[in-house]
Amino acid sequence: MIIIPARLASTRFKEKILCDISGEPMFVATAKNALKASDDVVVACDDKSVEKIAKKHGIKAVMTSKKHESGSDRINEACASLGLRDDEIVINIQADEPFFELKNLSKFIDFARSSIKNGAFMASCFKGIDFKSASDPNIVKVVLDSSLNALYFSRSIIPYARDGRVNREYFGHIGIYAYSVATLRAFCAFNDRVLENTEKLEQLRALSAGQKIAMLKISTKSMGIDTKEDYEKAAKIYGFEARI
Repeated sequence: MIIIPARLASTRFKEKILCDISGEPMFVATAKNALKASDDVVVACDDKSVEKIAKKHGIKAVMTSKKHESGSDRINEACASLGLRDDEIVINIQADEPFFELKNLSKFIDFARSSIKNGAFMASCFKGIDFKSASDPNIVKVVLDSSLNALYFSRSIIPYARDGRVNREYFGHIGIYAYSVATLRAFCAFNDRVLENTEKLEQLRALSAGQKIAMLKISTKSMGIDTKEDYEKAAKIYGFEARI
């Protein structure tokens, strides 16, 4: 099952999930894109207006609390409402990822099943980025171990080149996760959220608890929309009118 957490309030770009993408609200465009890979797509929303829009576009939606700290917490409530089995794999696609390619989504679903079956707590994706992107605090970076498990995620540039040389590839995190219903429930019960609250990155909650996040490298032109600048850039790249 693919579940898209859709929180209406947003800090850097007000109500960004409703911004227009080729005539549709962004979260609807994300859901319709996800439906190309799975017939089982649900939007977990926190506002009746969002639920109403979803249903108008033929998208399944469930209401969740406005108090959740992260998308994963919201999805955990949705899983309980939907009565999903503990061993079911849930894919979390952020509502601000409407351009995620079908081939990469299908590839990630297969990777997630295999990784979680073989002991990973969660799975996610990354791509190579340049130094300019790595220097942008709106782009989340990840460093990896030799088995491509995440060591740390940050809005700062990591790793930091002490000698000043910029001669390596940096890795940008992509806002998609996978977990079983059981491990998602465990994730939401972890109490150590110091790093998560500092960086405002929910995946750090799992790393703080010593859990393994398996990472899949993909080649993608997709971009998440965090700011108005991201939205305007996406409009130029994907050929639609930005309406702010």
